[in-house]
Amino acid sequence: MQQSKGLPRGGGTDQESPADTFDGQDQVPAEETGQFRYDDPWYDALASGWGESAEEGEHAHALVPPARGESGTGPAAADVYLEVQRSAAFQEVRRRYRRFVVPAFVAFFAWYVGYVVAATTVPELMARPVAGAVNVAMVAGLGQFLSTFLLTWAYARHARLRRDRAALQLRWDTQELTRGVGGGRP
Repeated sequence: MQQSKGLPRGGGTDQESPADTFDGQDQVPAEETGQFRYDDPWYDALASGWGESAEEGEHAHALVPPARGESGTGPAAADVYLEVQRSAAFQEVRRRYRRFVVPAFVAFFAWYVGYVVAATTVPELMARPVAGAVNVAMVAGLGQFLSTFLLTWAYARHARLRRDRAALQLRWDTQELTRGVGGGRP
């Protein structure tokens, strides 16, 4: 593929090619028009904080449509989520989560670091044969895989038995509350 070296495309003429325009309109840089232009058809509105510049922060903020529930009538959906986060039921779900995850992480991480440290500092121990050509390092390495699967199973079981029902109830309650303030789907 040849480079244009600054020459206009399209056979050397000064006419624009269809690829140089967008929907048949001349493209003008957003800085020159004072408006923000988003060519991505998948997004209707700006994400929070995007498209704001220091000079035109207020103008850019006005382009963002208000979120549902921010019309000034009643509490916003964000207030509902904060209320749910502060609730005893939510704190209980988080406490149950932490009570499993923190000790499981510490145990699994210690087991992994122990394996790596043993493999690097005491290679004669790791090379000790267990059965035939199988040595301690191979058994410990397979133990790493086995412990990963066991940890995954234990986490899924713990979530199913101790957190999922309460979390689902919180989700339903939250959806009902956001519908009441106009933040949910109709």
